[in-house]
Amino acid sequence: MFFGETAINLDAKGRLAIPMRYRESLAEQCDNRMVLTYSAFDSGSLWLQPEQTWERVRDEVMALPSFNPNHRALQRRLVGSATAVEPDGSGRILLPPSLRQVTGLEKRVVMLGMGNRFEIWNENTLNAKRIEEESNMDEQASDEMASLVL
Repeated sequence: MFFGETAINLDAKGRLAIPMRYRESLAEQCDNRMVLTYSAFDSGSLWLQPEQTWERVRDEVMALPSFNPNHRALQRRLVGSATAVEPDGSGRILLPPSLRQVTGLEKRVVMLGMGNRFEIWNENTLNAKRIEEESNMDEQASDEMASLVL
């Protein structure tokens, strides 16, 4: 279970250093074999998942009938744009230029542990997203959210 927030500087080659607190867990859980792809829900975010988590998502997405244009779009977004990554000896992964460009990932990024995956955001985009979400929280609370005891 991944959780927490880490601000990270990408290096000049577009590499992201996996935070130390996750490295041992990733080595044990997936032998450092991960998949990087666009978020299914947020245009300014990437998902980084252990390979076995990714395989389940991939299989479910690819099982959707491709006659539906929304299904094809999701298949392209998650499967067509996915890339396998493994940390180098210094614990860094390369974020491909195409994925960085589309999501606006530049120097400052934020890596969020979100349970079974990570989200990787441009720091400014995430801050703007948070302000938007907070201003709309009362209006958009679902019945399930309203029943939570936090």
